Amino acid sequence: MTNEPCVTCTTFNILAPIYKRLNNKEQSCRESEYRAYWLSRNQSILDRLLYERSSIICLQEVWVGNEEFVNMYERRLGDAGYIIFKLARTNNRGDGLLTAVHKEYFRVLNYRDLLFNDFGDRVAQLLHVESLTPFGQSRNSNIQQQILIVNTHLLFPHNSSFCIARLHQVYKILQYVESYQKEHNLCHMPIILCGDWNGSKRGHVYKFLRSQGFMSSYDTAHQYTDSDADAHKWVSHRNHRGNICGVDFIWLLNPNKYRKPLKISWNETVFGIIKVYMLRQASLSENDAFAFLKADNPGDYITYTSFCQALCQLGLTGHPDGLSAEETTDLWSQADEDGNGVVDCGEFQQRIWDPTRSGQLVDTTEERRDLTKGPHDHAIGFNVKNAVLFPPEVEKGLWPENYSLSDHAPLTVVFSPVRMPCFQPIC
Repeated sequence: MTNEPCVTCTTFNILAPIYKRLNNKEQSCRESEYRAYWLSRNQSILDRLLYERSSIICLQEVWVGNEEFVNMYERRLGDAGYIIFKLARTNNRGDGLLTAVHKEYFRVLNYRDLLFNDFGDRVAQLLHVESLTPFGQSRNSNIQQQILIVNTHLLFPHNSSFCIARLHQVYKILQYVESYQKEHNLCHMPIILCGDWNGSKRGHVYKFLRSQGFMSSYDTAHQYTDSDADAHKWVSHRNHRGNICGVDFIWLLNPNKYRKPLKISWNETVFGIIKVYMLRQASLSENDAFAFLKADNPGDYITYTSFCQALCQLGLTGHPDGLSAEETTDLWSQADEDGNGVVDCGEFQQRIWDPTRSGQLVDTTEERRDLTKGPHDHAIGFNVKNAVLFPPEVEKGLWPENYSLSDHAPLTVVFSPVRMPCFQPIC
């Protein structure tokens, strides 16, 4: 038994009253039109949050456009000892984010708004905090006890063309976190990403974050794998189409995890999307896919022109939320390994069809890297001690009809500090 302090974190999409439809004959009727309804529901949400009393609370779909609503959250969370940061979505969408940290546990060193300036008007919050209670294993040492926390709400995948846009949003978050670390010379610290990611374990956002060394805290706590077999063992959302799925995550990146260069992870993920599009939309086998990309070229190779034409045909370029010309050029540069201006069959197989198996790319399987060899700094990271979704039925992949707090389930994770070796930092 240890008295080591733990860090608790809750993420919850509370369903803004401007989006919640009421069950009556008028489909346009929203909860925001009935003060008593939204007031009662959100008082219950606050009761739940204050009962959990997490040291970090990350909320999405906060009705920031309503002063009474905002005052209620600020008053009750403030009275309970929380420091509160809120951020509205751009273009006056009406909702936004709220992050609260308890002042008994953390000192806020810095706070930043992240505005994606995209067609979805999405935003994110970055908090740099320091623990007020020294972790036992770091007492009388110079080991940092700081954490970077991100709260966000990604675009809903209304159709397949939104796939790249959602990936862009995550890429911007990771770019910003990386630049913030470099700017402030921050190394050897855990990073926690919270929010409604609007995508499941089967999606490309999940795979992208995993390729960067992040772990899904809930899956880690319950020893679930990344495989499709474990994809539906839990849910956290019933969407407007009536589908239930797991989309709310608290991601953890520890200091001992190797971080592949961000652009390599991005390119690999986009090549994975290209492959999926060729498989699903065009029903192409590997040989057919190569023929599709090379188009009517007489030689047995793909040219840059035919590559660009294929991306446009697949709907990945040619619109504002698609791949940019610069991103397309970067993809081509990685595919054309020898730099001769064309991609032959071997390069296609290694770089496009199955890029993560290419011997030239960095191995991201942390378990294969021996951290015990050579000198390493040490830092405080986190073990996932526990993770719980509410109500309990969602942990079994079911959605109870009598649950009325939101169309999302709150996720609470308990982290326990642990001293660990760490890689040389990117900063």
